[in-house]
Amino acid sequence: MDKMRKLVLVFVLSVFAFNVNAQNAEKAKKLLDEVSAKVNSYENIQIEFKYELNNKEANTKQESKGNVTLEGDKYLLNFLGFTKMYDTKKVYTIVPANEEVTITDADEDETSLSPSQMLTFYKNGYSYAWDILQNVRGRKIQYVKLTPIDSESDIKSVLLGIDIKTKHIYNLIETGKNGTNTTLTVNSFKTNQPLSKSLFIFDESKYEDYYIDKND
Repeated sequence: MDKMRKLVLVFVLSVFAFNVNAQNAEKAKKLLDEVSAKVNSYENIQIEFKYELNNKEANTKQESKGNVTLEGDKYLLNFLGFTKMYDTKKVYTIVPANEEVTITDADEDETSLSPSQMLTFYKNGYSYAWDILQNVRGRKIQYVKLTPIDSESDIKSVLLGIDIKTKHIYNLIETGKNGTNTTLTVNSFKTNQPLSKSLFIFDESKYEDYYIDKND
């Protein structure tokens, strides 16, 4: 579950901030810099996405949908029955099925990756390469391939699909060395939406019947 949550956050947060050092891959670097310039011009972004996991050998297949709202470093993620909110200081994980809320300091939560912190994942852990161009229902999607530098990584490769026209990330495809393929695809991408001022504020009064773990 934690790995799944991390992958989702890698995906949605990389949509909001992308600026990589891609030596020996100038075309990939140029495209990702254009993505960064485009998305960083928005005040906020709202994304609806689809998550797919497949492993033919293990006969495993899973599909789910989620959504996320990003504004600066703040985000509100709804996925797999839980809500995760980051207000730049605290991470709030709300699980209605368990009637539980966990509140963690951002620097203590492994999945609380702000857009700026998200960049470290790519800069230090991967090499970059220009990959295939695909036509997806009339949209030209250019892929950039990320290969882990660490030979012991569980990840074989990651493909980031970028819409050439909009300069938005269309999908992320992670291939694991165990044969598991995980795909996250953007179904809806909205920008500069009117947001409630309280959207990223945790209101404890709404969870009076919940167990609240503040990790003090």
